[in-house]
Amino acid sequence: MAWLSRFVVMVSFLALGILVSPEIFGSKAAAQTGPSATFGGSLGVVLKLAHLLSFATSWGAALWVTFIGGIIMFKTLPRHQFGNLQGKMFPAYFSMIGVCGAISVAAFGLLHPWASASSAEKLQMGLLVSSLIFTLTNLLIFTPMTMNMMKARHKIEREENIGNEVGLSKNREAAKRNPKLAEINKKFGMIHG
Repeated sequence: MAWLSRFVVMVSFLALGILVSPEIFGSKAAAQTGPSATFGGSLGVVLKLAHLLSFATSWGAALWVTFIGGIIMFKTLPRHQFGNLQGKMFPAYFSMIGVCGAISVAAFGLLHPWASASSAEKLQMGLLVSSLIFTLTNLLIFTPMTMNMMKARHKIEREENIGNEVGLSKNREAAKRNPKLAEINKKFGMIHG
């Protein structure tokens, strides 16, 4: 039943977005050429709303994961638990960001066709496409590589009896004594950053 309440909330926000769209109140944007003229008004409103909601969802999720959730988890959970949780979250996170990015690119592209787009709109489209490419690269290439490397690193760390501490690791000290750990740390750093 929880999915039903989430669905109702999502549809309510979508309806509210359509109701308070600038075109409803007769803003100057409605009189200009572009999406409203090309798509007959209501489709233009839906495309703008789809772009805005997708972009905002992606932006908000990125801010949360990077600056709030990730930091709280790092400071609260033992390192191996933190890594395992990130291993479960990142595929879902990058998938969601990828879907939002694809919707944003598609909606923006339909609203601002390349042939008639201004320089600023072309720059925006380039940045949106770049963001989508980087997100998909993270999802399809770097996340699996990082997760495999993390699992191997955790195995070596368990042999050294480290990884259950919260926050900063005893890994560097152990890596001075263990060449396998030093090597995997180097590879992990190259992939993870």
